[in-house]
Amino acid sequence: MRHVIALDVGGTGMKAALVTADGTLLHSARRDTGRERGAEAVVESILAFAAELRAHGEEKFGEPAAAAGVAVPGIVDAERGIAVYASNLGWRDLPLRALLSARLGEVPVALGHDVRTGGLAEGRLGAGRGADRFLFVPLGTGIAGAIGIDGRIEPGAHGHAGEIGHIVVRPGGPPCGCGRRGCLERLASAAAVSEAWAAASGTPDADAADCARAVDAGDPRARAVWQEAVDALADGLVTAHTLLDPHTLIIGGGLAQAGETLFVPLRAAVRQRLTFEQLPEIVPAALGDRAGCLGAGLLAWDLLTASGPGAPTHSPEVTA
Repeated sequence: MRHVIALDVGGTGMKAALVTADGTLLHSARRDTGRERGAEAVVESILAFAAELRAHGEEKFGEPAAAAGVAVPGIVDAERGIAVYASNLGWRDLPLRALLSARLGEVPVALGHDVRTGGLAEGRLGAGRGADRFLFVPLGTGIAGAIGIDGRIEPGAHGHAGEIGHIVVRPGGPPCGCGRRGCLERLASAAAVSEAWAAASGTPDADAADCARAVDAGDPRARAVWQEAVDALADGLVTAHTLLDPHTLIIGGGLAQAGETLFVPLRAAVRQRLTFEQLPEIVPAALGDRAGCLGAGLLAWDLLTASGPGAPTHSPEVTA
């Protein structure tokens, strides 16, 4: 059975799958990234994991993978296949596409940015399916974005398109790792909410999920922290919406797990800020933590499809 290898590399873990052309997951697996062992060990873990998947496909389905796709964090030069920089994994200018291709027997390999790759999957298979223009915004440790246009993800001239987390929404606000102050991700990411709620509650190990539960319980301190984050997020989303005019805003990541505790006030805050713009749909992401892996599979199939993007025709099935 013809299939491709899909790898989603995160700061702490890796998700992988063998994927058919119609989006079905034939096999899935997870491994620790092992970043505590250093950058070289992380790279070897990725290559070894991919080789295991290739061997499994040969044994189980009688043929090796036809291609591979890998999604990684940080700065990515997808055209040259270079993982330019990832602070949490310790690498710089890593020729990951060439290394993977060599380990897998010179099969074609596609390299993508983790958020844009996840956005590709949400656009073709998930919450953005059927929308000709959407913005995918996962709210995790940081905040990034992916701009979807007609079934593809816009990379930008320098590979930085969609970096909504570094829109300044509170000038002079808390310092951000990018060098600015008051960036959206410093106020509305899961990490930012965790930090603010730990301080407000006096509980050092409290996190964003604890804050959401306290909001539901009616705690006024939690409601204040939550509303501050929602207001900052709404300001950032309205700026992006005014520039991009998408039909759909897809919100994912850990903070979106709060469900209507997030979406009810967020929709209201966005609505209040719009003047001439059309109100977009604001919906939760549909694929959860599978999005990056599924998107990596789509990148691999796109390499093998001569005429167009080669999108699967139905939602993927997941097997153990």
